[in-house]
Amino acid sequence: MTRAIRRSRLRAAVAGGVVLLVAAVGAVAAIGFGGGATGDAAEASAPAATATITRQTLADAQTADGELGYGTTRTATTRLSGTITGLPATGSTVRRGKALYLVDNEEVVLLYGGLPAYRTLTSGVEGPDVTQFERNLKALGYTGFTVDDEYTGDTADAVRDWQEDLGLPETGRVEQGRVVYADGEVRVESHQTDVGAVAQPGQAVLTYTGTSRVVTVDLDVDDQRLAKRNAKVTVKLPDGRSVGGTISTVETVIQAGATGANGQSGEAETKIEVTVAVTDPKALAGFDQASADVTFTASERRDVLTVPVAALLALAEGGYGVEVVNGDASRIVAVTTGLFADGRVEVSGSEITEGMTVVTPK
Repeated sequence: MTRAIRRSRLRAAVAGGVVLLVAAVGAVAAIGFGGGATGDAAEASAPAATATITRQTLADAQTADGELGYGTTRTATTRLSGTITGLPATGSTVRRGKALYLVDNEEVVLLYGGLPAYRTLTSGVEGPDVTQFERNLKALGYTGFTVDDEYTGDTADAVRDWQEDLGLPETGRVEQGRVVYADGEVRVESHQTDVGAVAQPGQAVLTYTGTSRVVTVDLDVDDQRLAKRNAKVTVKLPDGRSVGGTISTVETVIQAGATGANGQSGEAETKIEVTVAVTDPKALAGFDQASADVTFTASERRDVLTVPVAALLALAEGGYGVEVVNGDASRIVAVTTGLFADGRVEVSGSEITEGMTVVTPK
């Protein structure tokens, strides 16, 4: 005697490639199978809709709104007290060794690096911030010292030469606030204060960005699977052209909530900020501030058999199956599922082939 089992039709809620399978209310009887054997013809109380097993490329892809511009905006805050006596023009580029702004007519210098300046550098100090500074000093053409993590007397001598060229007091020390580090050359976006204003430590002086046009996308945390550094994406520009791109940076950011009518801010929101560098930067010319559609592909399966997600059956003995139609009869066939995307699911099994007809809910 065959063994009776229970199965149920499945519904699929597909959002951005994430699939939730929910058992429909009320199960119908089916004949079980073991070791790959199929059951008897299934009975239905009403005519069922059908679909075809197709072979295709299935991609877990999602398109999100992006912004064309110069990437993340950062703020330069002063660590010095005095009077702001010089600011670069908005839109101008500042490179390594040049003044980002002036306090009491003395330069605050831009250098390259990822570690913020957080202390005075003087003879006897050791650490990665010393290495970072000495690399910049060497890149600016100063010699006579070894680039390492030790601030030695030789380093101090080179610093005096650098200070002399800048018109600064030749102390041999790099005071906190004298340099600002950025990843590379910067584009001045806006002024946060005016020439002649009194500067206090912690005061915002200006904002800046990178100098290359990029596309920035804010993704929900649930979509983090899409944000893989060096992954390829497609960018659709406002004029309808599409260009390839690569994810260059991925950062978790906290965005402040919108201010309500009562003046109170809403709840802050965590986002995944993705920066995309396009393959052909010239394609972004003329789009300083504009929107673009960015298509991310989290995963892809080529040349696989697929069925609509709704065709899946949950089998009582575990796993999934599909109801294959052959003329006036049908039978339950076990399948192994793979990638879910675009309302379809990858399936495989020894008893299914391309072109077969399967039952789906009406």
